[in-house]
Amino acid sequence: MSFIIDKVANVIKFFPLKKIASTELILNSDGSIYHLALHPEQLAKDIIIVGDQGRVKMVSGHFDLVEHKVQNREFVTHTGIFNGKRITVMSTGIGTDNIDIFMNEVDALANIDLKTRKVKPKKTSLNIVRIGTSGALQKNIEVDSFVASEYGLGLDGLLHYYDAKKVDERQLSSVFASHSKWEKNLPFPYTIKASEKLLSVIGNGMTKGITATAPGFFAPQGRELRLKPFIKNLERKLSSFRYKKHTIVNFEMETSALYGLSKLLGHNACTICVIVGNRITKKFSKDYHPAMELLIKTVLSRLTS
Repeated sequence: MSFIIDKVANVIKFFPLKKIASTELILNSDGSIYHLALHPEQLAKDIIIVGDQGRVKMVSGHFDLVEHKVQNREFVTHTGIFNGKRITVMSTGIGTDNIDIFMNEVDALANIDLKTRKVKPKKTSLNIVRIGTSGALQKNIEVDSFVASEYGLGLDGLLHYYDAKKVDERQLSSVFASHSKWEKNLPFPYTIKASEKLLSVIGNGMTKGITATAPGFFAPQGRELRLKPFIKNLERKLSSFRYKKHTIVNFEMETSALYGLSKLLGHNACTICVIVGNRITKKFSKDYHPAMELLIKTVLSRLTS
C-alpha cells in the first residue's frame, strides 16, 4: 500500500494539479465564491434547493439551529441543523441558466481549494434535493399532489455546452424526438436519470415519471398569450409519450440541468414538486402553500432519517 501511495505522490509531483485562472474560478474580495457569496465551510453536504427566495425561510424555519444566512442576488442561503444533521437550503431563482451557476459553484466549494485554485485529489459527493412547483401532464395527477422526477427530459439545450454524452439516456431521448417530430432548429432533447438512491428515499410513495424541463414559461411550455408558440400541440406531444413503463408526468424549468450537471460532477440529485396546476384538465390549485409546507416537512424528515 505504501508503494502505491508513494507512486501516486511522485505522479502528482511531476504532473502538478493545474491552477485554475481567476477568470474561470471567480472569487469575491473576501474569498467567497462569486455568485453564491459562500465560503466552503458555510455549505453542508446535504442541500435543499428552491426557486423562490421566500421558500428558503419556510425550510430553515424548521431547523433546530441556523448557523449562516447569506444572500447575493437571487441566491439566498441558510445553513443549519435539523434532526442532528447539517443542511443547507438555497434559492436558485428560475431556469437552467441559474442551475448552471449553482451546480458549478457548489461543486467548486466542495471540490476545489479556493486558496490554491487547484482541484482537490479527494472528491466530495453532495446530496441535492430540489423542492419545486410544476404543472402535471397526465389527467390522473391531482393538483396539490407530489411528483418525483425519475428522469429529467431537457428541452433547454444547456447540457449541449458540456461533454455530456456519457450521462445522456440516448435511446429515451431519441424515441421522444421521433415521437414528437422534434424540430431540427431546436436543441436536441436530452434525458438524465435521477440518483436512484436519493429518489428511493425522498420520493417513496409519490407519483414518479419523466419531468420535462423547458427553457421558458410561456411558448417553451406551450402557453399562448399574444404570441403563438412555434411548437404546436406541445402538451399533447408530451402527455401522449410512452417509453416502456415511463410517461412524462410534469413540466418545469430546472431538473434536466440539475440532473445532468450532478451526474457529470459526481453528485446525487433528485427533484420533488408540488403540482400547482394540471395542464391537461386545466385545473389550478386554489392554494398550494399547505401542500408545499407538507412537502418541506416530508423532505426534511426523509433526508435526515
